[in-house]
Amino acid sequence: MAITPGTNLNSVPASLKQTLSTNYLDLSSADNAGWGQQYVPDLMEKEAEVFGPRTISGFLAQVSAEEAMTADQVVWSEQGRLHLSYKAHAFAENKVRLTFDIDEAAGATSGILAVHGVRLNDTVLVSNANGVFKCLVTSIDNDDELTLAAYDGVAFDALAGEKATTVLVYGSEYAKGVGYNAAGAAANVESRGANEPDFKTFTNKPIIMKDFYEVSGSDSSRIGWVEVSTEGGQGGYLWYLKAESDTRARFTDYVEMSMLESVRGSGSNGVDTFLGQAGNDTAVGTQGLFDAIEDRGNVTSGITGVNAATDLAEFDAILAEFDKQGAIEENMMFVNRATSLAMDDMLASMNSYGAGGTSYGVFNNSEDMALNLGFSGFRRGSYDFYKSDFRYLNDLSTRGGINAAAGSNAIRGVIIPAGSSSVYDQTVGASIKRPFLHVRYRASQTDDRRMKTWTTGSVGAATSSLDAMNLHFLTERCLITQGANNFMLMK
Repeated sequence: MAITPGTNLNSVPASLKQTLSTNYLDLSSADNAGWGQQYVPDLMEKEAEVFGPRTISGFLAQVSAEEAMTADQVVWSEQGRLHLSYKAHAFAENKVRLTFDIDEAAGATSGILAVHGVRLNDTVLVSNANGVFKCLVTSIDNDDELTLAAYDGVAFDALAGEKATTVLVYGSEYAKGVGYNAAGAAANVESRGANEPDFKTFTNKPIIMKDFYEVSGSDSSRIGWVEVSTEGGQGGYLWYLKAESDTRARFTDYVEMSMLESVRGSGSNGVDTFLGQAGNDTAVGTQGLFDAIEDRGNVTSGITGVNAATDLAEFDAILAEFDKQGAIEENMMFVNRATSLAMDDMLASMNSYGAGGTSYGVFNNSEDMALNLGFSGFRRGSYDFYKSDFRYLNDLSTRGGINAAAGSNAIRGVIIPAGSSSVYDQTVGASIKRPFLHVRYRASQTDDRRMKTWTTGSVGAATSSLDAMNLHFLTERCLITQGANNFMLMK
């Protein structure tokens, strides 16, 4: 079944800057027979609200916190993994060369991994196409080359290709009465030293966003025939109230959309030149949520060839990935309409009595009540998922319109861990707990730039000789995505 939209569909995405004939009622036109007609038209003065709540803001209010900052950038560090596991290359009999950290991307360039925590007398698991071997580290050469002795005496041969082998340290074994400085190993032991905790440091910077609305003194004192109601709850026959409210609501949406969509500058891109930052690409842009997840998190594109109604396999793959990461048990899913309905169908198909629709949803439906055909959440394994519609991904004038033509790059939703993470904040100088997502805005005792609004001109409180009222909006902020390895972007 196909849905064909009307040929005169009201889908104008935004307000127009100029006054057009479509913006007012012309009683002198042919359609209205002019002022000479003897019958007064019945004017429906109340403006029809046909799009419901038009603003898409509210997502960050549900999943993030806000905190003031005074610096040009935010720097935070995230703890490394506790156990020692590395990708390696078996290049000779019983020898491996450590080439990559276990977290490094699969397409990374091969090279020496001199900074590792493997030491002599460590017992390791070695896994590759030859099998799984339990070995003892007997020598460390050239920093990255390990000579291993298998406990069962079975030798493994060289393998072609980098990252063909995984090495996991699971313990150690020493002979009686032997210390760390065993004969023949003193130099190697001393060079390795004690293992120090590892961490990764990330940064983000705020961006300055501005907008304004202007109305002349004459227009601000002119009464219209259309009764308007604004997004902020105001009402009346002053059209500029509607325009000012729309500008404010649009700016609020821009603030949220920027925190989702923004990217950092990289390479020569022209943006730095336009903003007066020539040759300093890192001074432009900020990293939004979607880019942070693609850069440091997980992306799922679904299970190819599996019907969406029974696509439980995708969630099993997501759970397996979460098990490898932080294993946060409670997660919020913000998804578009198609994905939300597919999840409802998938969950309903798990119910053996759901074929007739009698126990669909909350499982107590009857013929005398409205049938609940939706699910707000479910539990799979040890994970709880709470589902919510993401208006930004559905609205035609926002990501909903972009996704229609984006193909494989369309965003179906995002999975965000609930709760907080413990990180070391270099500004505060301490390890503190914060939500995985939080917004930093620029503020001090002199100026709070979280959401500034001020009025200039001669209308109302006169501040200048301009015969108009200018309303200004400004914010300076960035989004901090901590523990992005626990996030999942659904494409």
